[in-house]
Amino acid sequence: MANVAVIGAQWGDEGKGKIVDWLAERADVVVRFQGGHNAGHTLVVGDSVYKLSLLPSGIVRGTPSVIGNGVVLDPWALKAEVEKLRGQGVAISPDTLMIADNCALILPFHRDLDAMREDASGAGKIGTTRRGIGPAYEDKVGRRAIRVCDLAHLDSLDPQLDRLCAHHDALRAGFGVTPVDRAELIAALKEIAGFVLPYARPVWKMLAEARAAGKRILFEGAQGVLLDIDHGTYPFVTSSNTIAGTAAGGSGLGPSAVGFVLGIAKAYTTRVGSGPFPTELEDETGERLGVRGHEFGTVTGRKRRCGWFDAVLVRQSVAVSGVTGIALTKLDVLDGFDEIRICTGYRLNGELLDHFPAHAADQAAVEPVYETMPGWHESTAGARSWAQLPAQAIKYVRRIEELIQCPVALVSTSPERQDTILVRDPFAD
Repeated sequence: MANVAVIGAQWGDEGKGKIVDWLAERADVVVRFQGGHNAGHTLVVGDSVYKLSLLPSGIVRGTPSVIGNGVVLDPWALKAEVEKLRGQGVAISPDTLMIADNCALILPFHRDLDAMREDASGAGKIGTTRRGIGPAYEDKVGRRAIRVCDLAHLDSLDPQLDRLCAHHDALRAGFGVTPVDRAELIAALKEIAGFVLPYARPVWKMLAEARAAGKRILFEGAQGVLLDIDHGTYPFVTSSNTIAGTAAGGSGLGPSAVGFVLGIAKAYTTRVGSGPFPTELEDETGERLGVRGHEFGTVTGRKRRCGWFDAVLVRQSVAVSGVTGIALTKLDVLDGFDEIRICTGYRLNGELLDHFPAHAADQAAVEPVYETMPGWHESTAGARSWAQLPAQAIKYVRRIEELIQCPVALVSTSPERQDTILVRDPFAD
């Protein structure tokens, strides 16, 4: 049995929550390996809807769930999310939730800095969620972060606070804001430490033991490959590596543990926030996709930009993440279109490109080259087998496979977890 890494193959919001939930029922452990509470995963289980931002999706099913060291953790957001889920009847304890003791923390002044930078950027806004994710990763890389394990040693935190505050107080002064209140920060950390520490442990050790015992591990990514700090549409990206290779470093397991890489892609394309989007439709068709797909961010509530499927970008995601198979979601949103278009390449200054260029100016200037296919008027909603799909819908899926150079392993036809066509079982590889 293979372990499985699930990553978004577009700009996030591809429907990872449902797919991870679908797989989590058969996994022994689910691991979040990067990002923070800027991620948004919606799970529909029967009549209940669960909206997760930080917790691994397996928690709803009672599958042991791990927040890995690659995540930046807002302890107050964690507490709020745990309490919300408990209010929905989800049992959460240190037996079902484990947090890496070497996780870096998101602190209140990280949120402040995130918001101040966005407000000062004017037209150059990145479109962050203002939750302090980027500044927390900066402190982690700058070797001045406070980590989960530090919550057990708050009385000896002064040397770390000296480094941290020297950096942040200078930044805050530039924005005309008062220095960090160290006493207030320590008091807040002491108050939250009692909630967080029971979940803290060396999860790398637990995961190594689970792997040695032959247990199935599901690695859950956040955001999408096109938001990767290296491989995404820089600078309109997130602050971590979102590709499948990060599953190893962000969990404490070696790369050979990852196994099957399942990329999630919508049957069309969406994006939240600023940045290039070659196939964006700012017309009635784009509006129709957004309305039918209920395209509003789980975390921010922001309206998503919508456009046709971009095979060039997904092919690029497949390559840099070593994707084994694609889970194609929201096929039902395309029901009723007379014609459907797929981007197969770009034109830039008269030259035909088969990849997305790295420079922001070139990314903004490319023009999509489209292939047009007939649509279908039958419903695909709720289909659970190929036989229930219209012939033209099957042709569309097969054409996507050809263009992205990767097989489709799953097709999702509604938010319900059982409305899924299984073509290739990731856990069986």
